[in-house]
Amino acid sequence: MVSPLRKVISYKLWVISFIIFLSFTHNSALITQHHSFAQSPKYIRVAILEDVSSLRLKIKGTYEVIDSVSNKVLNRGKNLNTTVTVYNRGILLGNTKSNTNKLFIKSCDANVIINGRMFRGDIQFIKNDNMKLLAINQIELEDYIKGISVRETSHYRPIESLKAEVIAFRTFALYKMQENKQKDFDLTSDIYSQVYGGKGAERYRINKAVDETKGLVLTYQGKIFPAFYHATCGGDTEDASLLWNVNIPPLKGVPCNFCQDSPHFQWHNVLSQEEVKNALVKGGYQIGNIKDILILGRDKSNRITNLKIVTEKKDIEISAKDFRNLLGPNIIRSTNFDVKVVERDIVFEGFGWGHGVGLCQWGAYFMAKEGYNYKQILEYYYPGAAVSLSANL
Repeated sequence: MVSPLRKVISYKLWVISFIIFLSFTHNSALITQHHSFAQSPKYIRVAILEDVSSLRLKIKGTYEVIDSVSNKVLNRGKNLNTTVTVYNRGILLGNTKSNTNKLFIKSCDANVIINGRMFRGDIQFIKNDNMKLLAINQIELEDYIKGISVRETSHYRPIESLKAEVIAFRTFALYKMQENKQKDFDLTSDIYSQVYGGKGAERYRINKAVDETKGLVLTYQGKIFPAFYHATCGGDTEDASLLWNVNIPPLKGVPCNFCQDSPHFQWHNVLSQEEVKNALVKGGYQIGNIKDILILGRDKSNRITNLKIVTEKKDIEISAKDFRNLLGPNIIRSTNFDVKVVERDIVFEGFGWGHGVGLCQWGAYFMAKEGYNYKQILEYYYPGAAVSLSANL
């Protein structure tokens, strides 16, 4: 027969053991969760070179060369300075042949330099059907944002405008990652995606803004959307549905009274008739000498919808968006312009720089100067959107 005292002692020992077990289980769960988080960073794939015959590759540190098709490690080493080219059966690193069309260079925390530009992360080379190379930088999303920001804005801007901008950059990047997940890369490194300069483009103040907003994105009804942005709207931001297949309240356009002191608020450009004609012919339009350019319509933000080019041969109609792209988006800075033919010249006078959708970056700059914080800036230019913490980061 067990004494009452021994029963009490046994019960206390059982309770203590149970508490220890719960504590161990809880801590193990936390460790497992932390480990899972650490092992699952969000990577983005950026095409840094397309359709090139060769490139120069340097690696300062340890690396692995992996066949992306079979996942077989082909080589390991430390420090590399070589050329990358293609041959009929695969890819050449210097004189070393790799019988694969997809080669992955794992940097192992080394510095990777391609054609003189330094990058964080890893590199993939893909040989295409035209015997050319595609180079893709696979990099953690936050490091990518640091590598584009100085090319897309200025690191001297107020910190609140920088925070608003990097949240827009991050949101746009995540949206493209979702859109292009079945393709070889998510984004290019030029003006047609976001201009990416790699590690050499990083700046302290922008890195600070990225770190202080880590994981913050814009959502509408709980979903990521393409958070477009541009330099200067010129008075009103544009309705995205007039340019692309996007029709949501945050991208319908708002009046902007903040960018009037932007250096790009007004612009003026003079082109010869021959320059305009040659650009149109290059774009596939068969026209004669230009006699006049007529504006056929404007949208609610005063941007031109369509133009008529009156020529000696025949008249053609063209969208203002296509016209701007053919002549160059840095020449015709926006589709909000007036145009007149003066003898052998064509004179353009306009407002704003960029497509005009989403965040007006100079407007954000002046809002921050007036004391608005990054959330207020984003809520103004993307009405109805929420600043959320992405579950993927």
